[in-house]
Amino acid sequence: MARSSKKGPYVEERLLKKIKDIKPEDRKVIKTWARSSVISPEMIGYTFGVHNGKNFIEVIVKEEMVGHKFGEFSSTRKFVKHGGKMQKQLEQSAQQAEAEKKAAAGPPA
Repeated sequence: MARSSKKGPYVEERLLKKIKDIKPEDRKVIKTWARSSVISPEMIGYTFGVHNGKNFIEVIVKEEMVGHKFGEFSSTRKFVKHGGKMQKQLEQSAQQAEAEKKAAAGPPA
């Protein structure tokens, strides 16, 4: 369910205080754990370090990001890859086929 339009967007007040002290040209990273905070127009040009549960992911705020939340730009899950033994076999056979093509082409004569 969306936030009431009467209340307006949720913007972490601490972030606005930190923005007032820094100029966007400084490129200083502003660390935040407030993933649910909405990006406001005053934040354009600043670099935020958004916490993903383990690290701070640097997010440079652009005009297109206004109205979205910080959490959307800092993924909390790490994708490794699909497959197990079958996937390894497929990758190895693809590498062997590639090596054979290179060997068949040989050095230019």
